[in-house]
Amino acid sequence: MTIFSVRHSTVYRYVRPVAFGEHRLMFRPRDSFDQRLLEATLVVEPEPKQIRWIHDVFGNCVALIDVTATASELRFHSHIRLDHTPDVALDLQIDEKALTYPFTYANDEIADLERTIERHYPDRDDEVGRWARQFVRVGHPTETGHLLMTLCYAIHESFVYERRAARGTQSPVQTLQLRRGTCRDFAVLMMEAARSLGLAARFVTGYIYVPSRDGSITRGGGSTHAWCQIYLPGAGWVEFDPTNGIVGNRDLIRVAVARDPRQAIPLTGSYDGDASDYDGMSVQVNVTTENAIP
Repeated sequence: MTIFSVRHSTVYRYVRPVAFGEHRLMFRPRDSFDQRLLEATLVVEPEPKQIRWIHDVFGNCVALIDVTATASELRFHSHIRLDHTPDVALDLQIDEKALTYPFTYANDEIADLERTIERHYPDRDDEVGRWARQFVRVGHPTETGHLLMTLCYAIHESFVYERRAARGTQSPVQTLQLRRGTCRDFAVLMMEAARSLGLAARFVTGYIYVPSRDGSITRGGGSTHAWCQIYLPGAGWVEFDPTNGIVGNRDLIRVAVARDPRQAIPLTGSYDGDASDYDGMSVQVNVTTENAIP
């Protein structure tokens, strides 16, 4: 077990004092058997009139923040501590019926999984589907776990990671054609590739622990991170981080899950003013360990 400490700071700057609309924040990790929240604090400046917590349709913890004061800076500071148990899924415990691909989900699961199996992005020529099917063995059984690991590693090894400050996500077809993108682009590409094979997939946003930022080959540190989960009977929702070639939850801290990245934006909100009043933003995420227990 490892105790992770996560400090997440976001600052919005304006050229003059402005008024703010409601802000929606998703910084608080999901409690589960493999990550247990020990402490969570949130400081907002200017001090908000109200912070209201809710669970969204996916069970994510969301803070709704009402700031009534005007200001030229809006700051959000979050500090969380959690007990994290790594699960390196080298030998996925998949039900026997799903050990080889293709397989079908049980009827009592398919009703809830249906929307996560549907393709979400246009792909007129089925480029993503054709790319995904190249990893399916022809004339021989294809092990489901091996198929998904190969798909994850193929993105990690064959695509170029690059940071992009602009909001939004590239379409999977665009990422496939460019062979480059951010962590969220790679997550969506793997999701749509899995969906093209009839598998249920969902988006995950959270944090990643980078043991040594200097010279480390781990990508996605210093800001929020993104990866995906694939649903496998017997194993449940399994983590796949194609940006770093990680299968399982090693060094990954889940904050929110969703069908699509637009449903899991870490922080959204508005201000009352002109577009020219906006003077930029900065985001800083620091993930450290307090102690490790073998």
